[in-house]
Amino acid sequence: MSGEDGLRAHLVVDRAPRPGSGSAQGFRLDVRLTARPGEVLALLGPNGAGKTTALRALAGLTPLTAGELTLDGRVLEQPAARLRLAPEDRPVGVVFQDYLLFPHLSALDNVAFGLRTRGVRKAAARAEAADWLDRVGLAEHAAARPRALSGGQQQRVALARALAPHPRLLLLDEPMAALDARTRLDVRSQLRRHLAAFDAVAVLVTHDPLDAMVLADRLTVIEDGRVVQHGPPAEIARHPRSDYIARLVGLNLFRGTADGHEVTVDAAAAGETRITTADSSTGPVFVAFPPSAVTVHRSHPDTSARNVWQAVVAGMELHGDQVRLDLTGELRLTADLTQGAVAELGLIEGSTVWAAVKATQTHAYPG
Repeated sequence: MSGEDGLRAHLVVDRAPRPGSGSAQGFRLDVRLTARPGEVLALLGPNGAGKTTALRALAGLTPLTAGELTLDGRVLEQPAARLRLAPEDRPVGVVFQDYLLFPHLSALDNVAFGLRTRGVRKAAARAEAADWLDRVGLAEHAAARPRALSGGQQQRVALARALAPHPRLLLLDEPMAALDARTRLDVRSQLRRHLAAFDAVAVLVTHDPLDAMVLADRLTVIEDGRVVQHGPPAEIARHPRSDYIARLVGLNLFRGTADGHEVTVDAAAAGETRITTADSSTGPVFVAFPPSAVTVHRSHPDTSARNVWQAVVAGMELHGDQVRLDLTGELRLTADLTQGAVAELGLIEGSTVWAAVKATQTHAYPG
């Protein structure tokens, strides 16, 4: 493998304001992406962040305004040089969110289609397609049309169709969004196995943190058309750098300035608020702790916890077998309580409470 193998992209896309949006400003995507062969890169972000725009730019479906896209050392697009390969000329396979299988073709011919567009003769294309259907466990469904297949089976046909021409870049756009929870679990496991055997670059676009954490080697988090964090999934889960990421991984997150174990929180709701942390730092930091670390009391607690704030219960919802509380006050906090604890405390929306967090359950890291 040479140093030029894999994906190197600086994607700049300017999009005009949508008619009737009421906004005079358009949207600009400006992100840098790199990935090595055999690596799965997940693009994670909220709706409207630019994930799908990035995927369409990689596929050649949306032209770049500026920047450059290279794959295995070959330039696929470079606006400054007026160079742009058409989508059909790029060694790229795409699995779309709704799969886009041809309804009038069998599963076999759907998979063979990608090979036929690359100039493979019909008999050879169908033989190769049959092999791919066998690899994804659908050999016995080769003659079936898409409407006769389950959602999970359609997803596997779409994956086989994308992989059959041996692309150097595989793009997956929310590949499990259309599946129910039970099917998603099975398909996620199968997709992980196929991606592990894929020797080129795969880019997964998703808003589901579990898909990203399970399937990806590295995550790139995009918000408002910019990269806000990049790294291995475990690192991003431990050290989120935006409220969006913190919510995804289930952490309370605050930005502030540290002086030893004391952190003065930026933009606290009620003046200057401090958090005592287990870590000693100096300068800008993030402070994170899980909702399970927050204890809730109806009166000021007699506790060893160094962090105690008065709050109001702004919202309550079931979260697994726990009740997740949205607490507002000096700090906006999330707390997880058992249903029994909620009943014992007599909590309802609007209840005034005290929230406490032990310093030993907080984690501070450089901001």
